[in-house]
Order: sequence, then structure tokens, then C-alpha cells
Amino acid sequence: MPILFNTTKELIARIDDFLDAISEGALVFHQGVVDCTSGDWNSFERRYALIDVLENRADDLRRTIEGNLYRHSLIPESRGDVLGTLETMDDVINTAKNTMSLFLVERPELIPDMEEDWRALSETAKNTAESVVLAVRAFFRDPRSVNDHLHKVYFYEKEGDRSALDLKRKIFAADVDLALKMQLTRLVVNIDLVSDMSESVADRITIYAIKRTV
Repeated sequence: MPILFNTTKELIARIDDFLDAISEGALVFHQGVVDCTSGDWNSFERRYALIDVLENRADDLRRTIEGNLYRHSLIPESRGDVLGTLETMDDVINTAKNTMSLFLVERPELIPDMEEDWRALSETAKNTAESVVLAVRAFFRDPRSVNDHLHKVYFYEKEGDRSALDLKRKIFAADVDLALKMQLTRLVVNIDLVSDMSESVADRITIYAIKRTV
């Protein structure tokens, strides 16, 4: 039985809107990194403004959903699982926005010939976030199908770790100032953190789905 079987259509719609904001935020995040690698800071600033809107929308929807769950005593036996899922999903878009804010403020000077490495890393972060959104949607509708999406989350997260390590090595092998190397590797870590946060959601969902199917 879907976890929201006895809840209102309005609540289901709001959860879908919340997940849509997370998914769109992941896309905007990736495109923002692509803008950085192209030196298109005007486009990047537009992307940052958009992810700021999406992050605020996700926050508002999360609070509304939480309020409705308590106010109307909906799914009390699963409320903690739902709240935990919403909060960790919110961390995904918050991390993406915070990472973009670092690029916005610092406007780093990227080392030439590494553009594709940056793009690949951010694409993997996007894919991890999108996969966990699908896993969460499945959790609310059919917990038995969650594993169909979770394996992709873990696959992309591992790919992100490998891509991040490769890019760090390239940065430190380059003939540039140590200060720039440290700055760029910190940005690599923050991009990869989006994948890590998505993995944290997946870990939670794995446990919650088992609880719902036993």
C-alpha cells in the first residue's frame, strides 16, 4: 500500500512539487557549473538567481507539508520517516545552492584544459540527485520499487568520488600557485558534496522502505 494511500490529494501534490524543485535545482546547478567553465558569468548569475528561488520554494513546501502532517494528524505511524526524508532532500538543494554561491563570490580562475572534468563532475552530481528524487517518489507510491532507483544513486555517487579524485590530482599536477590549487580543490569537494548528500537520502530511504515492506 502506498505510504500516502489515506492522505489528501493536496498533500501528495505538494510533495510532488517539492521533489520537482529539488530535481530542477540539480539541473540548474549543473548548468551553472557549465557556465563557469565557459566563463559566462552573466548566465551563471541568472542560474544562481533561479536556484535561489527553487531553494526557497522547496523550503516553503517542506514547512507546509510538515505543518499539514501535524495539524491534520496524517500518517502518524510514518510521520517521522516522511519528515526525515523531506529534511535530507532539502539538504541536497541547499548544498547545491551553497556551492553555487562559492563560485558566485570567488569567481575562480579555472586551469585551462580541465573544463570537461568540471562538467563531468557536476553532471554526476546532477545524476545522483535526480536518481534519489526518483527513489523518493517511489517510496511514497510503491516502496517495493525503491531499489530500482537506489542502485543508480550509489553508482553515480561512486562515479562522483572517482571524478573528484581525478580532478584533484590534475589540479595539483598543474603548474599554478598553491593558493589556487587549494581554492579549486575546495570547490571540487563542494560539487561532489551534492552527490554525498543524495547518498545520505538514499541511505535513509533504504531503511524506511524496508520498514514499509516487512
